[in-house]
Amino acid sequence: MSTRILIVDDEPRYLRLLEANLLTKEYEVFTAKDGEEALESFSANPVDLILLDVMLPRMDGFAVCQRIRQFSNVPIIMLTAKGEEHDRVLGLDVGADDYLIKPFSAMELLARVRAVLRRAQVTETGQDRFFTHGNLRIDFARAEVWLGEQPVYLSATEYRLLLQFTHNIGKVLSSEELLTGVWGPEYRDDKEILWVTIARLRQKVEDDPHMPKHIATRSGLGYLMTPIEE
Repeated sequence: MSTRILIVDDEPRYLRLLEANLLTKEYEVFTAKDGEEALESFSANPVDLILLDVMLPRMDGFAVCQRIRQFSNVPIIMLTAKGEEHDRVLGLDVGADDYLIKPFSAMELLARVRAVLRRAQVTETGQDRFFTHGNLRIDFARAEVWLGEQPVYLSATEYRLLLQFTHNIGKVLSSEELLTGVWGPEYRDDKEILWVTIARLRQKVEDDPHMPKHIATRSGLGYLMTPIEE
């Protein structure tokens, strides 16, 4: 079954460009020209990835991303204008997995699509099915996360980031190690995407994100999950 991608952009030029490039790699493509049409299309035709422009009529990309995150963890790449740093951070903050800055090349587009789809395919080969760290519990077989009695809904990228800590408990992981391990070597210098994703992950798995017990910061060194006996 081919990979299905929804493109949401109100600029016909970009819509045609994106669709043409994705079709060359035999992706199945759906398109939408505004936010409400995007939600209707996704409800009717669930996809494996969404390319979502920020500036859309009727409902902007941030609102669409927030709505989708209420019921789906489908990977989302936000399309932002060059130099709009606020848009990139806000997009990650509302649940996007990655962003592309316009204008971009076909090579960059396809590389980002491959990277995000790769991150969405999480597999576990460890012997233990369950992992517990205080009130945080992970079922690796089902890729489910619980905080106490409450389920925690993570995007594929957030889940892969959490796995990096569980697989390296007690070890300080540098930003470069986390970016390479979760996003891929081409992201090793993109500190912004790591900072925002760690902040978002802490909002979901920590009782108090400002005093984290599961994902600690070691200033100037990186991050780690401390052994619970500490």
